[in-house]
Amino acid sequence: MLEISDNGRTWLLTGPTSSYAVHLTDADELLHLHWGPRIALADAEALAVRPLPEYWPFESPLDGREEYPVEGGPRFVRPALSVRTEERRGTEWGFERYESDGDELRLRFRDDGLTVTLHYRMRGDVVERWVTLDNQGPALELLRADSATWTLPDREDWRLSQLHGRWGAESRLARAPLTYGEKVIGSRRGHTGHQHLPWVALDTDATEERGEVYGCALGWSGSWRIAVAQLPDARVQITGGAGYDDSGLLRLAPGESFTTPVFAGLWSDGGFGGASRAWHAYQRAYVIPNADQDRPVLFNSWEATEFDISEEQQSLLARRAAAIGVELFVVDDGWFGTRTSDRAGLGDWTPNPDRFPSGLKPLAEYVHALGMQFGIWVEPEMVNPDSELYRAHPDWVQHQTGRKRTEFRNQLVLNLARDDVQEYLWKQLDELLSSAPIDYVKWDFNRCFTDAGWPGEPYPQRLWVDHVHALYGLLDRLRAAHPGVAFESCSGGGGRIDLGVLGRTDQVWTSDNTDPLDRLAIQHGFSQLHPARAMAAWVTDSPNAMLNHRASSLRFRFVSAMAGVLGVGGDLTRWTEEELAEAREWVTRYKEIRPVVQRGDLYRLRAPRGGLSAVQYTLGDETVVFAWLQAQSFGEPVPALRLRALDPTASYECLETGEVHRGAVLAHHGLRVGLRGDLDATVIRLRRI
Repeated sequence: MLEISDNGRTWLLTGPTSSYAVHLTDADELLHLHWGPRIALADAEALAVRPLPEYWPFESPLDGREEYPVEGGPRFVRPALSVRTEERRGTEWGFERYESDGDELRLRFRDDGLTVTLHYRMRGDVVERWVTLDNQGPALELLRADSATWTLPDREDWRLSQLHGRWGAESRLARAPLTYGEKVIGSRRGHTGHQHLPWVALDTDATEERGEVYGCALGWSGSWRIAVAQLPDARVQITGGAGYDDSGLLRLAPGESFTTPVFAGLWSDGGFGGASRAWHAYQRAYVIPNADQDRPVLFNSWEATEFDISEEQQSLLARRAAAIGVELFVVDDGWFGTRTSDRAGLGDWTPNPDRFPSGLKPLAEYVHALGMQFGIWVEPEMVNPDSELYRAHPDWVQHQTGRKRTEFRNQLVLNLARDDVQEYLWKQLDELLSSAPIDYVKWDFNRCFTDAGWPGEPYPQRLWVDHVHALYGLLDRLRAAHPGVAFESCSGGGGRIDLGVLGRTDQVWTSDNTDPLDRLAIQHGFSQLHPARAMAAWVTDSPNAMLNHRASSLRFRFVSAMAGVLGVGGDLTRWTEEELAEAREWVTRYKEIRPVVQRGDLYRLRAPRGGLSAVQYTLGDETVVFAWLQAQSFGEPVPALRLRALDPTASYECLETGEVHRGAVLAHHGLRVGLRGDLDATVIRLRRI
């Protein structure tokens, strides 16, 4: 809901539990008023007339209070907008007008020929903010154009949460006190990155289920930056957007415009768990396509076969997968071009004639006849130097004139900012998806930007932005032309996970690390922002060959992966009949609980810090608890799990044992899970009766 004061200078957006308010002073200074629990318009107007605190010499009265600080004038904070023309640098803007369109508020400012429009939209309790810059004057450079600056209320002892990592160890949660100065996270690699997810949260005394939490998440799949600053007067602001530094985002010629990605913000008084559930509900309702449709159980051939594949061998795996209840069979790398290793074939998206003499259609039809959907792996943004595409178009890759073309993983990055590259990829992928009954595409991105140049382009920074827009355009175009095809975002695991790519894909590959114990920490961090509906997780072979070579039971592996979108990635031709039978039982159980896991509310009961960890999903009268015991020490009993979100006056039946529990007892005294030893796990289903 959007409310506007009678004088048209105070604006209030209100969701189910929170409000956001800004005010324009008589001097056309746009000040932040409120972000927190619901207030009335009269409260916002009262805040608008309160005098600003006194400020010290050498400080600015605007710093820490301005809604969108620009470079120039009496400001010293990090600017959200930095503009340079041939004549001058900075912005001296004046307010033009406001516009409202349904639930969207637009505040328009002008500095000579540059129009700056701040956009606001409330979706649930999430505030979406972005900026449009329209240049009708002389050419200018956008050195920095952030999506938003978020201002927090006056509090003491702020604590910062972030998700950090690397390949094979993504999305690990870290919390630490916020100190004076700036904390900057981001990616300068051309994609979201394994090192940080574009999300931060701040609190002062929150627990998992109590206390105020402020969170911000950026919807952008390229290079990005979020800066959290505690200013000299202890006020805190969060500024973020596309691009990493201030060396130049792009150039705007006369008549050109630029729209920043959405930087979304959320306030919750339900602790970290309440904030997570609000983020999850927002993504299921407004971001993830077809989020009301549960994702199928998949099998992926990569860890079973790697590059050594054939139609006959894939058919054997498909029969094994169908027998344990898999619903989607995915052929990973190695089906195209001369792709017998990672040294060749990227860019040539036609089936290898030796491995698939009649193309993919016979295998896809065979998989369908087994009762499964059919999927493939692609990496369209990349090219191997040993490929027909590169030999024909070496100028199509990102490169600097006269410099060595650096290779990672024996591959280079195609310059998607070029129209001819976009059209080539559209034609190749459209023909591929039309050539066989393909239901699913795993879209990978295994190479960071280096030497990101575009010879002949006068302003090469455009490449960084336009690459992402071209990716989005390709996905949008393919989804429109092939509406029955689902897409998964992958980037060497979790290297491209953000609200931008999630708006165009059905799920994301969380990490290449499929070790079931490591995955608990990765999934714990992932769940701070993103829902289980998007979190792909596989059961692979033991010992785990990817990183740790840790041995674990099939039970532990399945229970770990069942907390997200279940997949299987082991070599089923080597599994024993007993293992296949057990796998079939776990897949059957997952299908029964899948709606609760993928669409239910998440409660993190115990974090994975050693010992017992657990999560709970609740949807309507159904509750599912996943519990994992890393290790038992000194024979000590495993603690009971205190469940949440249950009706204390109701009874709940355990579907495994038939036992009946009272809601009040489960909430206060807890549920015994019967785990012991090392790497034990269980799934418990409860139904209100």
